[in-house]
Amino acid sequence: MTPIFKLNGVSVRFGRVPALSACTFNIQAGERLALVGSNGSGKSTLLRTLHGLVQPAAGSVERDVRARQAMLFQRPYMLRASALHNLALGLWLSGQPWQQAKERAMRALERVGLADLAGRNAKALSGGQQQRVALARAWALQPQVLLLDEPTSSLDPTAKREVERLMAEFADAGMTLIFSSHNLGQVKRLASRVMYLEQGRLIADLPTSAFFEGPLPAAAEHFLKGELA
Repeated sequence: MTPIFKLNGVSVRFGRVPALSACTFNIQAGERLALVGSNGSGKSTLLRTLHGLVQPAAGSVERDVRARQAMLFQRPYMLRASALHNLALGLWLSGQPWQQAKERAMRALERVGLADLAGRNAKALSGGQQQRVALARAWALQPQVLLLDEPTSSLDPTAKREVERLMAEFADAGMTLIFSSHNLGQVKRLASRVMYLEQGRLIADLPTSAFFEGPLPAAAEHFLKGELA
């Protein structure tokens, strides 16, 4: 089966600072991949590289061009417009007629339980509501791959549960999820595979059960115990 992503020796540098170092792995359709590691380990850079926002300094990234992608950032950008227009504009820019774009945008808001806030200024919504609007905006584009950078990091417990529920439903419907998280409970609940990164290096790449049950490389073991080297 053709991988959705195939990375071969991918390295990324920002000036003299190495952000990723010789990363080699494949990602198959339907996987739920969690990226874990401390701040600065390379998780966000890897997500942006997979999405084509960052170009490798060395190595190659092969993508299945048939698989549409969408990405959610840690702090989703909201236009100073209604929640409905935040979704409809993206659909219109992708080539849909404006009326059709608005109709699909409303269905997407209904999908995430925010139809009653369609006319509300998106910038006035709570953090959890904005993240759900961002999820709706991504879902409306019908991607096969969804990349998420710390999707619940600044949310309260109720909002976290709602975003996790949507992520699980999207994955159950066949969407490939690739997300970074510091919440190991969330990783256990949502991921089928875990990658641990440290200083841009891929240290461990295991099924979720194997990652949490061990054995692991020493660096990953320290991370799980909260004992960063």
